[in-house]
Amino acid sequence: MKFVGIVGSNADQSYNRMLLQFIQRHFKVKFELELLEIKDVPMFNQDEDQSNSFAIQYLYNKITRADGVIIATPEHNHTITPALKSTLEWLSFNLHPFENKPVMIIGASYYDQGTSRAQVHLRKILDAPGVNAYTLPGNEFLLGKAKEAFDDKGNIINEGTVKFLESCLDNFIKYVGVVSKLKKPKPIAPEDLDCTKPIATTITGVDPDDPDWLEKASKLVNAVEGDTYVKLDNGLLTVNQLNMFLNAMPFELTYADDNNQFLYYNNSHQEPDTMLGKRVLAQVGNRLSTVHGTLPPARMKNVEWVVGTLRNGNQEYVRTIVPGTPAEIINTHNYQAMYYPDGSYAGINEIIFNFKPWLDWYLEATGQRLVGGSGTAAAPAHVDATSGASDAGSAPATSTPTDANSGASAH
Repeated sequence: MKFVGIVGSNADQSYNRMLLQFIQRHFKVKFELELLEIKDVPMFNQDEDQSNSFAIQYLYNKITRADGVIIATPEHNHTITPALKSTLEWLSFNLHPFENKPVMIIGASYYDQGTSRAQVHLRKILDAPGVNAYTLPGNEFLLGKAKEAFDDKGNIINEGTVKFLESCLDNFIKYVGVVSKLKKPKPIAPEDLDCTKPIATTITGVDPDDPDWLEKASKLVNAVEGDTYVKLDNGLLTVNQLNMFLNAMPFELTYADDNNQFLYYNNSHQEPDTMLGKRVLAQVGNRLSTVHGTLPPARMKNVEWVVGTLRNGNQEYVRTIVPGTPAEIINTHNYQAMYYPDGSYAGINEIIFNFKPWLDWYLEATGQRLVGGSGTAAAPAHVDATSGASDAGSAPATSTPTDANSGASAH
């Protein structure tokens, strides 16, 4: 599960931030937690709508795509902070990311009673029309005497407190599982697979379906290559090193932007017939409608379903196993949404790989075996070889986004 934690204070030093950071570290095997700050959120003023500002859009996108939200609130004069109240006002004005979203409230305070009154106030706000959150009942975690509660590494000192916090978080995980069944996916609008609405990074001046798009587009934008260095978020590599790095991945990787233009695939040194998802250089730059031009209409609808599902945030990823492959291959496709800095949809990366060697290695390394009927590592018992849908919740056969005959996938 993926949660976001909202720091309910705009102060540089915050024990509620420390509490969320502790949860992020200590319970990382239970769920992924991303911390969200409210320092840059403007004071609410309905006469000057800032719903489209970066700070508000960032929070909106992150909360919308999270499975659940944990809010850590201080207590100021028996209530929540003005910064948190203003944030909640913006997120219930024109935007409503908390609607039907599971929320857990926690808090840390200097005093014995923790943040009990602020939490009661926050529950009322989250239940208000326009917010309509599903707030976890009970399970109040009130960390009092916060100055003495943490050691110098930011860890909660008292073991009993940690155990109680864990029980509250376990209850929230179960609560999210129940509430998620009530979630209604956003309706999927028709996808523009023909790339008719250029985005900021679209290279104009060359037809996307031109088989020489890569060379022509590279010249138009003076694209760097060879030993030119590229500064990344966490590294400095040359273009050649990037190519070596990506081509050495034990997966087939592809990328299509949010304008549905197919821009990249690795393993370009491989012959298409040796790839699980067949790709050729002439496809780079193509419209997704062209990449999948040979698919029947029903399969094209599956492509639209995958893109629309990820664009809407109905699912964080879509996974499928392609049926009809040889016993030594479990052809697995993972479609993952990508995001711009403000958290909005930026396209899809696809990972294609043969899951069987990984499964065989895991079973051998752990001394385990597959159970359930006559299943083996080569043909897992829980996989429906006809539809490709598994007991673990793959997309149903009617929504499976991969064409098993051509090897064509969502991009």
